[in-house]
Amino acid sequence: MSKLVIVESPAKAKSIQKYLGAGFTVASSMGHVRDLPPARLAVDVKKDFAPTYVVMKDKEKLVKELQGKAAKSDEVFLATDPDREGEAISWHLATLLGLDLSDSNRVTFNEITKTGVQGGMAHPRRVDMDLVNAQQTRRVLDRLVGYRLSPFVSQKIRRGLSAGRVQSVAVRLIVDREQEIRAFVPEEYWTIEAKLLNTARKSLKALFVGDQKGKIALNSKEQTDEILARLQNALFWAAQIKKGSRKKNPSPPFNTSTLQQEASRKLGFQAQRTMRTAQELYEGVDVPGYGTTGLITYMRTDSLRVSDEARAAANEYIEQTFGKSYLPAQPRYYKSRAGAQDGHEAIRPTMPGLAPAQLKGSLTPDQWKLYDLIWKRFLASQMASCLQDTVKATIFAANENDRRQNRHLVFSASGYSVRFDGFSRLYVTGNDNEEDEEDNQKLPELREGEALALKELLPGQHFTQPPARFTEASLIKNLEESGVGRPSTYASIISTILHRGYVTRQQKTLAPTELGEAMTQLLKDRFPHIVNVKFTAQMEDRLDEVGQGKAEYVSVLRAFYDDFDATLTKAKAEMEGVKIQLEEDQTDIPCEKCGRMMVIKTGRFGRFLACPGFPECKNAKPLVVESKGMCPRCGKTIVQRKAKKTGRVFYGCSGWPDCDFVTWDAPTEERCPQCGKTLFQQRAGALKCEGCGFTKKAEKK
Repeated sequence: MSKLVIVESPAKAKSIQKYLGAGFTVASSMGHVRDLPPARLAVDVKKDFAPTYVVMKDKEKLVKELQGKAAKSDEVFLATDPDREGEAISWHLATLLGLDLSDSNRVTFNEITKTGVQGGMAHPRRVDMDLVNAQQTRRVLDRLVGYRLSPFVSQKIRRGLSAGRVQSVAVRLIVDREQEIRAFVPEEYWTIEAKLLNTARKSLKALFVGDQKGKIALNSKEQTDEILARLQNALFWAAQIKKGSRKKNPSPPFNTSTLQQEASRKLGFQAQRTMRTAQELYEGVDVPGYGTTGLITYMRTDSLRVSDEARAAANEYIEQTFGKSYLPAQPRYYKSRAGAQDGHEAIRPTMPGLAPAQLKGSLTPDQWKLYDLIWKRFLASQMASCLQDTVKATIFAANENDRRQNRHLVFSASGYSVRFDGFSRLYVTGNDNEEDEEDNQKLPELREGEALALKELLPGQHFTQPPARFTEASLIKNLEESGVGRPSTYASIISTILHRGYVTRQQKTLAPTELGEAMTQLLKDRFPHIVNVKFTAQMEDRLDEVGQGKAEYVSVLRAFYDDFDATLTKAKAEMEGVKIQLEEDQTDIPCEKCGRMMVIKTGRFGRFLACPGFPECKNAKPLVVESKGMCPRCGKTIVQRKAKKTGRVFYGCSGWPDCDFVTWDAPTEERCPQCGKTLFQQRAGALKCEGCGFTKKAEKK
C-alpha cells in the first residue's frame, strides 16, 4: 500500500521520510494553501459570517501536485503542525483533496524523532473541527477589523494605514508607557554609603538606613548634611549579625513566551529571529551519527509539562556529568499558568544527552546559540537547588554627643556566599522576575560588638527614574500577563507594528512614532473596545472556548461585530470631513515650483515629498532623510535608509551609486581625533572611525 503524509515544510518532510521508510511518501504543503482572498472582504456578514476561501495564487501548482499524489495513494495522512493554525491547514487540505473528515487521517508530532514520528503515526485521529473553528473565528475577526477599520483610519490620518485587532493593543501599550514617561516627575533622594574596615583590616560597604527610632528617608541635601554632621568623629560597631541560608530553585523549561524573552535578553535575538531558528531546530538538522533529526520539541506551546522519558534522560546526563548531588531529592514538576493549553510539552531538547558542544560543527551560529540556551535551561530545570549562606549586619554609628543621649544611627550591610551551586553551575536565568537581588558583596567575618574603622563616607544624590520603555522581551511578557494574543503570534505582532511605522526601535527599546500615537488616540476615542486590553484578552478566552467546543463561533463573531459595526457607523458620521494632521508629515523643504513647504505623503511605494498645493501644483520627489556626519570615503552627506524586507534602518552615502558606502552603525557629530572623519556608534555603544579604524569606548552614563 502507498501512503501519503503531508507536512508543512520541506525540511520536516526530509526528516520524517527517514523515519517512515518504504511505502510512505512525505510531501510538503509549504504552509497555508488556502485563505481569504487579499483583494476583498470575502466574509458574508449576513450569512453567519461565511468565509469565501480561495487557493493562494502561489500555491495553485502545488495543490494540483498534491491532488495528483493523493489520487494515487491508498491512504493520506495530514501531519501539519500540532496547533490551531496547523489544524486549519489540515482541514483546508482535506477539503481540497476530497478527504473524508470523518476518517482518522490527522496525525501530530510533538518532536521530529523516530519515537515522536512513529508514536504520532500510531495514533491517528479526525481533524478537530473545534480547533479549526477557533482558527476561522480569529481569521474572520481580524479580516473584519482590518478591512472595515483600516480604510477609516487611512482616511482620517494617512493613506495606506492598517488597524489590527491585536496589533493596535500592542501599540497602545507602548504609547501608554511613553505617556507615563513624559508625565513622570522625578523625586530627589540621597544615600550615604560607609566604607568600613573590621579589626582584621578587611573592607565592607554599608548603607545608611535610619536611627534607633526607625527608617529615615533622605530627600534633600540639608537632611543628608545633618546626618553627615552627626557622623563626624563617630564610632562604628557591629551591633547585630544575622546569619541564615536560602534556597534558589531553577526556572522551569521554556515555553514560547519565555524562550522569546530570554533569547532577547541573552542573545539579542528579535522574536522573529528566535522563532525562525527554533522552527529549523524542530524540523530537523543533519547531525553526524544521527542523520537528519529534530533537535527540540515543538516550539509553539505554553505548557511546562515534561515527559517522564525526557526527565529520565536528563537525570541520567546530570548524574553522569555533575554527580548525584546535583539531582533533586524529588523529580521537578512545573505548573503551567492558568488557561495554558497542555497539548504539547515544554520546549526542550529531544535528546537531553546531546550536549551543545557535540553539535558545534553541525549547526549555524544562530541554531547553536538557541539550542545551547534551550538545552541549558531544560537541564538546569531538572537539577538540584542552589544553596546560599546569607549574612546581614546591622551597624551602629554614634558620636560622643549621641552616645551621651543614648542615640545612634543605623547602617546595614548584607551579602551571600554560595554553599552549593546546584543548577546555577549550568545556567542562570535572566531577569525573568524583577526582584532586587541582595548586594552580592562577600562580607568579611564579623563579631557582634566588633569595632569598625571608617575609611570613607560617600553621600550620593539620586532621582527616581521613570518607567522604562518596553523592550521586545518586556513587551512579550506584558502581552502574555495581560492575556493579549497568544505566544505564537507575538513575533508577528512586533514585526507588524515596526513595519507599519507605528513603533520605532531605539537601541533595544520600542518607542511610538507620532503616527502610532495619533492612531492610538483615534482608536481610544472612537473604538475603545478595539484597544482595550481587558476586552482583547476576553476575546482570546472566547477563542479558546471555541477551540474547546464550549462556544459556537458564529455567536462569538456576532457578539463582536454588531457593536463594532454600530461604533464604526457612528464614528464615520461624527468625523465626516475631519483630517488629523501630523507634525512629522510637515517639512521645511520649499517646493521648487511654487514656494510652499512640502509635506510627506505615503504612496504605493512608500513615503515621498509632495507639494501641499495639489492639484494646482503637482510637484513631488523622493524623500531623503539626512543624518549627522559625512561619508568617510567621499565626504558627501550621509542619508538614512530602510531595508525593504525588515524595515531596519541603515545609513549610506548620498552619492550612491557613485559611492557605495553603507553601514548599520549610526553616524554621530563627533570627529575622529586621528583623521577628523565622522565617528559611527556601534551597537555595543563604542564609537568607531570607518576611515582609519580608530575606536573609542562608550562613556558610562
